[in-house]
Amino acid sequence: MIPVSSAGQVPPLARSRLSIALRGCRTHLVAAASFSAIGNLLYLAPSLYMLQVYDRVLPSRGLGTLAALSVLMLGALAALAVFEWLRSRVLIRASVQAERVLAGPALRIALSQPALSRLERGEVMRDVDTLRQSIASPAFFAALDAPWTPIYILVGFLLHPLLGASMVASGVLLIGLAWLNEKRTAAPMKQASEAQSIAYARLNHGVAHASEVRALGMVDTLAARHERDRGVAGLLQLRASFAGSSLQAAIKFVRLALQSGALALGAVLVVDDAISASAIIVASLLTARALAPIDQLVAGWKTIVQARIAYARLDRMLALPSTDTPDRTNLPAPKGAITLEGLGIAAPLDGHPILSGIDGAIGAGEVIGIAGPSGSGKSTLLRAIVGAVDIDAGHVRFDGISRTDWDRDRLARHIGYMPQDPVLFHGTVKENIVRFYVGTDAAGTALLDEAAIGAAKAAGAHDLIAALPQGYDTILGVGGTGLSGGQAQRVALARALFGNPAILVLDEPTAHLDTDGKKALARLLASLRQAQRTILFASHDPDLLAASDRLMLLDQGRIERFGPLFGLRSRRKPDQDQPTSFVKA
Repeated sequence: MIPVSSAGQVPPLARSRLSIALRGCRTHLVAAASFSAIGNLLYLAPSLYMLQVYDRVLPSRGLGTLAALSVLMLGALAALAVFEWLRSRVLIRASVQAERVLAGPALRIALSQPALSRLERGEVMRDVDTLRQSIASPAFFAALDAPWTPIYILVGFLLHPLLGASMVASGVLLIGLAWLNEKRTAAPMKQASEAQSIAYARLNHGVAHASEVRALGMVDTLAARHERDRGVAGLLQLRASFAGSSLQAAIKFVRLALQSGALALGAVLVVDDAISASAIIVASLLTARALAPIDQLVAGWKTIVQARIAYARLDRMLALPSTDTPDRTNLPAPKGAITLEGLGIAAPLDGHPILSGIDGAIGAGEVIGIAGPSGSGKSTLLRAIVGAVDIDAGHVRFDGISRTDWDRDRLARHIGYMPQDPVLFHGTVKENIVRFYVGTDAAGTALLDEAAIGAAKAAGAHDLIAALPQGYDTILGVGGTGLSGGQAQRVALARALFGNPAILVLDEPTAHLDTDGKKALARLLASLRQAQRTILFASHDPDLLAASDRLMLLDQGRIERFGPLFGLRSRRKPDQDQPTSFVKA
């Protein structure tokens, strides 16, 4: 989970990162604020026009004066329209700029931080979109107009102190109602947003595994669960909307009543000969304009709350340690030696140890098999070595250097990893094999093509890829749909071999392979052993385990045995049903 201080506040570092990321929007926002200032001054034109028409044109019957005033009025309104248009364009550009500067860093942290949950990863781009949309929303326009409300109040005081005082009282009353609206709706809206995020996360996971859902007869049950999830989110949203709508109706009533009250007050002042008759209408116009931003802010309160929630989540996300280390020393390519020092990993929810006290030294060019009962920690150990999960204790060292001292991306280029479930992405087969690298020119593209074909041939996947409808250019669906389990595993193996890595980490590499696939894997391991590549694999396959130089036996997150095959077989326990019984003489 994302760390938050005990006071629930974001660390200063996070605020500085987010403010730095948004600094590129500052020019746009300053321009928008300037246009708002000019626009709000021009909004006084109708009021001044009304005063002049009633006080000068009508008593003198001066049609020429009326024509001149009308031309000036139309010019002011045209300028107002231009500045409103410019402000809108500037804020749209600001929203696009905000997305541009936030999307990359936020997505990189979401993808590179193993501690984040799937729900938190899924929310990050939605939060960026929410911020982008809020910057160009009517609520943001109202926020830029609100600071200029004192201008209209000042003009009201110039007309008569009582008119100005009534506008101040009206503004305070509406602000109080807006504050009450915030208190009543903020918490329900936050709960509704969280419930909706959970509902969509569950839905997306179910849709991504639709074939398994159909095969297991879970369509109705998962649909019913999603309906329940949406029902909970909808109920929370309903409560928030009801609370907000009742206050919005009250605020609209109060605003209209205050405008009418301004007319009544103006009429009283006219009767007392304190102001002219034209000031009645002007007072009503000024009151309406002064209160309009507050009314618009309340109407767009849902947008404001959602933007604030998104901002807070992104703030906390950007507070996480960045994995981008461009200033790291460019270390030489690892030769393949791996050292495990007191490695420990705990379950994120209950703190239960998954791995504990894992020690071992693996020489460059060794082939290490990892075996043990289900749940013994084999996959977690491999994921810790490649950096797919956070380590709670100890170190993983490559050529004696701690993993944290390596540049993440540079190290990953020298490690080939194939997870237990082959994860392929939407794109062509070739793009998946080359890890979505793109050639900068024709020569670079040709090199990538050559590397993709070479990796596929080494994995024994070239023939099956060539048999696909468009060969290497066959487009795979989300999650690699379009390939069988065995085909997907061979493509994933080819991806692991891309770039001729010094270290190859395979998790249950024979799980989906047929006889031909296993033979191809055996030939691959033999050639990699000859090339002095370091290989680690977890498996229950006795033939594959027999090909290892040393065997690591795990049980309940600890190393039971780690040594040569024959030494382990001679010392195996009578009741042990794992790798030692698989080893061939």
